[in-house]
Order: sequence, then C-alpha cells, then structure tokens
Amino acid sequence: MTTRTSAPGSTGPDTAVPAGSTPVRKMRARHLVFMSLGSAIGTGLFVGSGAGIQAAGPAVLLSFLIAGTMVILVMRMMGEMAAANPTSGAFSVYAEKALGRPVGTTIGWLWWLQLVIVIAAEATAAAAIVASMWPGSQQWVLALVFISLFTAINLGGVASFGEFEYWFALLKILAIIVFLAIGVAFIAGWLPNVPAPGLSNLTGNGGFMPHGWSGVGAGLLLVVFAFGGTEIVAVAAADTENPGTNIAKAITSVVWRIIIFYIGSVLVIITILPWDSEALSTGPFVAALAAARVPGADVVMAVVIVVALLSALNANLYGASRMVFSLAERGRAPKALARKGASGVPRAAVLASVAFGFAAVVLNYLYPETVLMILLNVVGSSCLVVWGVSIVSQIILRRRAEAAGVELSFKMWAFPWLSYFALALLAGIVVLGFLDPTVRIQLLATLALTCILGFAAWLLDRKETRIRG
Repeated sequence: MTTRTSAPGSTGPDTAVPAGSTPVRKMRARHLVFMSLGSAIGTGLFVGSGAGIQAAGPAVLLSFLIAGTMVILVMRMMGEMAAANPTSGAFSVYAEKALGRPVGTTIGWLWWLQLVIVIAAEATAAAAIVASMWPGSQQWVLALVFISLFTAINLGGVASFGEFEYWFALLKILAIIVFLAIGVAFIAGWLPNVPAPGLSNLTGNGGFMPHGWSGVGAGLLLVVFAFGGTEIVAVAAADTENPGTNIAKAITSVVWRIIIFYIGSVLVIITILPWDSEALSTGPFVAALAAARVPGADVVMAVVIVVALLSALNANLYGASRMVFSLAERGRAPKALARKGASGVPRAAVLASVAFGFAAVVLNYLYPETVLMILLNVVGSSCLVVWGVSIVSQIILRRRAEAAGVELSFKMWAFPWLSYFALALLAGIVVLGFLDPTVRIQLLATLALTCILGFAAWLLDRKETRIRG
C-alpha cells in the first residue's frame, strides 16, 4: 500500500517541502514583483535591445513578442508549481520531484553558476560606467565596493533586502515610464521646437521586415536572453508572506509589466530612430532621447543603467544564495551552506555565492576582456535549459496532481496545450540558435557544462544509493 505524502495544494503526490526548508517569510507581494523585474530589467533592455533592432529592423517587435510569450508561459508554469510548493530550491526541487534527483541537482547548480558569474559581470560593468564618469577612480576598486555593499544588504535580513530591492527596481521602472512619456510626446509632436519623426521609420529603409524572417530569428536570439532572471520570482516565493496567494498576484503583475516596459520601449525606439542608425549599437535609449533633444540624456541613462545593473546584482545574489542553500538542505551541497542566522538568512550561502563574484572580479582585473567573457559564454544559454526542464517538470507534476485529485490554487492556462506549445517554442529557439555560428558556440558550451554537472550529480546519487542500500 502506497502512503500519500502530498500536503494540501502540493503539485502531485510527492511534492512535500523538505524538512526545515521554509525560511522566515517576511517579503510582501510588491517585493516579489519588483525583485523579478529588478533581475530581468538590465542591460539586456537598455543596451542589448539595440543589437536586436539592427538585426531585425522594426520587425524586432515580433522577436520581442515571441520571446515575451515564451517567458510569460514559463512564468505561469513556475507560478503554478511555486504556489503549490513554495521552496527556496524552486525549479530545482520541482525537477527533482518530476525527473529525479540528478536532474534537480544539475539544474540547481547550473542556475547557481549562471548567477554568480553574472553577479561578477554586473559589478564589473557598473564599475566601468562609474569609472568613466568619475575621473581618477579605479574600476576594480568600485567593483569590489559594489559587491561588498550588496553582500551586506543580503546579510541584513529578508525584509530589509526586499524593501531595498523594491526601491532600487522602482527607480528603473520610473526611468522607463519617463522615457515612454517623452517618446510618445516626441512622436505625437507635443515637444516644443522639435519636429515629430512620424511613423515613417516603421516602414522606411527596407520596410517593416527588411531582413525577412531570418532577421526576426536573429533578433529573437539576441532578445530572448534579455528576459533571463524572471524565474527568480519562483525562488523568492518561499520567503514571501502567504506565498500561495502572493505568487499569483506577482506573476499576473509581472506579465503586463513585461509587455508595457519591453514592448513599449522598443516600439518607441524604432519609431523615433531608423533601424539602421549607428547610434543604436552604443545605446538605443540614449540615442532616442538625444533625437528628442533631451539635455544630458547620456548622463541620465548612464546612471539608470548603473542602477539597473546593481539592482540585478542584488536580486541575483539573493537568488544564488537561496538556491545553494536549498541544495545544501537536500544534501546536494556542503551542509555548512544550509545554516541560517537568527534573522533567517542563510549567511554561509550568501558568502559562498559572493566569493565567486569576488574571485571573478579579480580575474577580470588581471585578464580583462578574457576570463569574464569566457565564463559568460559558458553559462549564456543556461536560462534555456532551466526553462526547458521547468516546462517538462510542470507537465509531469500537473498530471500527478490531477491523478491524485489535488486542487491547485494557481493553474497554468489551457493545460496541457499551452505547456506543450511553450516546449515547442523553446525547441524552435534552440534549433534557431544552432543555425547561428555565434549562438551555436554558446549553446554547445552550456550543453557541455550541463552534461558535466549532470554526470557529477548522477555519480553522487549512485554513491548515496549504495550507502543507503
């Protein structure tokens, strides 16, 4: 006779949260929303969108719509699993439940490695911008200061971290809102002494789709990674008050914000500027504001980009520490990383996550333009692996929940059809990536890393099985 182990609302008959894995829940729904946005809205939007526009022309809107649809569906699926089983390991735990311990371990370590490398990249990039604006300052010193500051914030407690990230992310969002307001006023001809660009840039210079569908595909590969980081909302659910309720609010809120901020910003940019403008490669937001004759646009956007980078650094350090904490709780990382302080913060996990960031910053100082770029290429496609495994996990766990008669509080739309559609869409993006020589190298590097981690996880699982048996 099989004993049913599901808790009310769990995703399937075997999704109980591991003992002791529920942290102190002090973050609110607004913290959850803005943390996800804080991690996702970074240089991918403020700088990287320019490359996407040049690759696809005005049709980059289609690239953003496809990538945005992919992310919205994945977030909905993660939300379903997180609302049923809020845990710091999030998609790593769900993968373990659905596909076995080696898969869950692999995904957890892969995501952790991605975040700690990105933390170093964000600190380095922010320091480079500040150093260019502050004569006499040294980039590596600024990078170390940034990492030290955000380590202290993450060690301070969940409530203070959530509030800090809320205001930090809010600054970025307000900057985008102001940009959209100026852009709409410019396009509509409401700015004094500034001729309106009209809508000619949407269809001129070769038409709406100057490079055809191949251009849309190239643009898609460039913009899809801009959405990486939104999955942190599933990790943060475990630290949130009333996670089952707040995760639903957060997912719904993030969805429409993604549409407005990403799609809206890109629409304004491609309306104001010709898609083949050289200024797009250095900074599309700066170029658009300069066209609108906004004084000091370059300085303002430089500050906004620094805020965006540091906000993402803050959120990613939180996500990395919670993931390795969960791995330690499940015996998939050193047990010392599972210790928590009186405030409920896994301090050892925070310090372990930031240690790699410090090391990477030092290596970047010694070998600029080499070490960090190699590391970023290796983990560059990790989000695709995490999304793919999460989709498969959701399909399996949802079927188990239905078979066990478990009623879920938050559900994926039109299951299973939209789940399968998301999987097919992701597979199409991967196939498209292999057709591009640059992206192919990144995909193969990430695949190699995933296989190495997977083999190590399988060996660990076999060893533990032998010990227990």
